[in-house]
Amino acid sequence: MISLKRAQQSIQSLIGLMLSEATILKYVGQLHQALARWEQGAIARLLTLPALHVDETSLRVDKHNHWIHVCSGGDTTLKFVHEKQGLEAMTAIGIIPRYGGILIHDCWASYLSYDHCGHGLCGAHLLRELAFLVDANGYAWTKSI
Repeated sequence: MISLKRAQQSIQSLIGLMLSEATILKYVGQLHQALARWEQGAIARLLTLPALHVDETSLRVDKHNHWIHVCSGGDTTLKFVHEKQGLEAMTAIGIIPRYGGILIHDCWASYLSYDHCGHGLCGAHLLRELAFLVDANGYAWTKSI
């Protein structure tokens, strides 16, 4: 998840040669094909887990906002880049619509629309919300918890 220019610089630092962007893109394409079978196996493993952690964050791609969708469980984490953030992206990625366990997430409405799953609130998101209550409102009682 680095720019081609940065990849060129890193490769040059490692091996002393400057590879063209076209060569790097060719290698990325070959790697993508080689990892396709592994990815399908990783998705199959995630679909069997009792709990699946999901989240999304924004990313700039060619000066446009895109989203990285993360699906994680056990020792497997998959990230998918999509132009959209909500249900359209989740449907296109295809993991959550096939998942039957408990989704752990930030209570975003798009996740809650999947009623074939159980739902749990991510502890990190809960702590962030509680910290906001303390910082924004200055409630004295919240500092003693």
